[in-house]
Amino acid sequence: MIKGHGDDAYQYQHIEADFSSNICPASGHQALMAHLAMRPELINHYPEPEAWSLEKLIAEHEDLSAANVLVTNGATEAIYLIAQAFPLEADIPRPTFSEYADACSLFPRSDTAHRMVWLCNPNNPTGDVYDQTAIDHLLAHYDLVVVDQSYEQYTDRFVMSASWAARIPNLLQIHSFTKTYGVPGIRLGYVTGNASLISHMRSYLRPWSVSALAVEAGKFLLSDDSLRCRPNLNEAQRLRDRLQQIDGILTQPTHTNFMLCQFEDNRFTAADLKDYLARQHHLLIRDASNFRGLTQRHFRIAAQSPRENEALVEAIKEFLRTEN
Repeated sequence: MIKGHGDDAYQYQHIEADFSSNICPASGHQALMAHLAMRPELINHYPEPEAWSLEKLIAEHEDLSAANVLVTNGATEAIYLIAQAFPLEADIPRPTFSEYADACSLFPRSDTAHRMVWLCNPNNPTGDVYDQTAIDHLLAHYDLVVVDQSYEQYTDRFVMSASWAARIPNLLQIHSFTKTYGVPGIRLGYVTGNASLISHMRSYLRPWSVSALAVEAGKFLLSDDSLRCRPNLNEAQRLRDRLQQIDGILTQPTHTNFMLCQFEDNRFTAADLKDYLARQHHLLIRDASNFRGLTQRHFRIAAQSPRENEALVEAIKEFLRTEN
């Protein structure tokens, strides 16, 4: 596991605006906390060995059979379970979320004659979205295609539905309550796919890996679509345009609320910018230099409110003036 993911405000004092985490603000957390507070008996008993009751509700929500759903302790557990259950030669486009490569490195390849590919769709850190033609091409050429759709609610581009994907024999999808509902502390995710693939994965699942509180939280969140995160994509595009206007900054196109930026000049590093913004302006960004395939000049920003976004733009301009 790499060190230096986003949301590391604990390393600084008095961070006022966090651009480092892709998770957009969500409503309903007070309602969720109040609901869980009314269920104290959940901490006195073991949870279900597997989260069957939540799987059933997810299946109903996604128009699937429960045999097509496997609930996990966050999307990260799903990634490691897939790598363990299907130890195939893996292709991983770069840059992307580091845990795919880390998970595959833990489990020796038992079948080098077959290949799999991992996609993050929308992709972290670039904000790209694969179109269906590209995914269909990969499905025709790989024995297994894993599509991490943790950010599926963070784009207005087409992404494949779980009910459609479950009919495809060599496709698995990863989904994240963390991103969909803005609850990273709950640690709740799930995998959808062909029943035979899910059944094989289930044989590697650790008992009681999902807590009773997480299962109850998942049930509550599924009960009301208004509790979902809804990023302001128009504001994200406005922020990208503002950043792109800064001389010396390149900002890639994005179809989500987050974007990948880089300095044109090798004299400037993301680490220096991050430290300056945190200490001088109490703003936190993601140093993206530890994504495989990127450089010390790359950083990632997730759009916040218009006021906070403007403060970030002006602070970056100040950094460049100070360092020149």
